[in-house]
Amino acid sequence: MKKVLKYILIGIPLLVIAGIAFVVLGSYFEHRELVEQEKQKYPAPGAFVDVNDDGSHLHVYSSGEGDQTLVFMAGLGTSSPVYDFKALYDHLTDDYRIAVVERAGYGWSDITASPRDIDTVLEETRAALQIAGESPPYVLLPHSMAGFEAIYWANLYPKEIIAIIGLDPLVPQYQEQTEEEPTLSRMISLLARSGLMRQQPDVCRDNFEAIRKGHLTEEEIEIACSIFFRRTLTDNMWEEADKLPANAQLVLEQGKPGVPFHAFISAEGEENWQDILSAYAKNTGGEDYILEAGHYLHLDLPELIAETSTDLIDQAIAD
Repeated sequence: MKKVLKYILIGIPLLVIAGIAFVVLGSYFEHRELVEQEKQKYPAPGAFVDVNDDGSHLHVYSSGEGDQTLVFMAGLGTSSPVYDFKALYDHLTDDYRIAVVERAGYGWSDITASPRDIDTVLEETRAALQIAGESPPYVLLPHSMAGFEAIYWANLYPKEIIAIIGLDPLVPQYQEQTEEEPTLSRMISLLARSGLMRQQPDVCRDNFEAIRKGHLTEEEIEIACSIFFRRTLTDNMWEEADKLPANAQLVLEQGKPGVPFHAFISAEGEENWQDILSAYAKNTGGEDYILEAGHYLHLDLPELIAETSTDLIDQAIAD
């Protein structure tokens, strides 16, 4: 009897583990098959460009016929920059050329083995634009963490940038004064990579901001969700988060950019965030606007931001 009980006590946990492994592996292989099907069904709308020698490609989406090119730069962890910025750039393509560069591990871009330090990321962004036929000078519209890259770009290549219009952007002075680390989740990474995330029917609609705020059609939602399921907390995103303090320090040491740094600022952010961003903008000769909107404020008030940005861009061109 004791031997039987012993076998039961050992066997049940093993069966449970085997059952979990079966479910996870089955989900993973189904997920990989669906990813390949979705890649064929929903090809990239822009250009694929080769910017390094590791065989990976970046995706650059461009639209509009204007003489001035606006470059949209996504924040950390935004799975599909093309659809995240769509509500805003749709209001600007009648007057400007727009370009969305999806960094490695984002949107339709490949995941890369190249490091995520700010120098590498910036050179990939610059190369991707120029290979895709989008020539400087640019107006940069960075969201959140991409504020670092925009400032660094304007300092290293001042002739390429005529203005920066930040969308609740991160600036190095804030990073210097806070001990907060990016809040990424290993559990969410596991759910995404195993395909188990697909088992939750509303997870994409509830967590993709452009969908949640009603900016995409049903067809666009289907495409955006296919990207969401394969570009949630990728390895490249994790490395960007790890590099954040070092990148911030490098940008901080450069000082302020030589072009106006305008900032749309979320009123829902902490007061310290608002004060630092406002001061930074004013110190560069830029304008600051505190808006009753969330961190993805370009999805809350796209018309207002587009209209105000047009005035700022026209002023920068005139200067």
